[in-house]
Amino acid sequence: MNLKEFQEILLARKAEIEKILYSISQDISEISSCDIKEDGDFAVASMDTSREFNVYIKLKEELKEIEDALEKIKRGDYGICEMCDDYINEERLKIKPFAKYCIKCRTIIEKEQR
Repeated sequence: MNLKEFQEILLARKAEIEKILYSISQDISEISSCDIKEDGDFAVASMDTSREFNVYIKLKEELKEIEDALEKIKRGDYGICEMCDDYINEERLKIKPFAKYCIKCRTIIEKEQR
């Protein structure tokens, strides 16, 4: 796979995420503006809003990683591990095109986070 193909994949995912984020924002706004009278309805609306907000946060994080990867393509350092400066395996980039770390370094980071 070449850089152009990775760029196209990243741009497509970016557009998809932006569309979902817009939809979630609209949903949260609608729920927030509802005049809810009963406690049960309020509880359901609150859970729905909380769940959507959590999805929103995760997607915003992914969007930032995608934007960082697109910037790396422009700079010419896409596919290079941010920890060890080795190349990230192409198979890994096919699965996660915005990967920041090679498998070895990702494993180290995960162990440190535990």
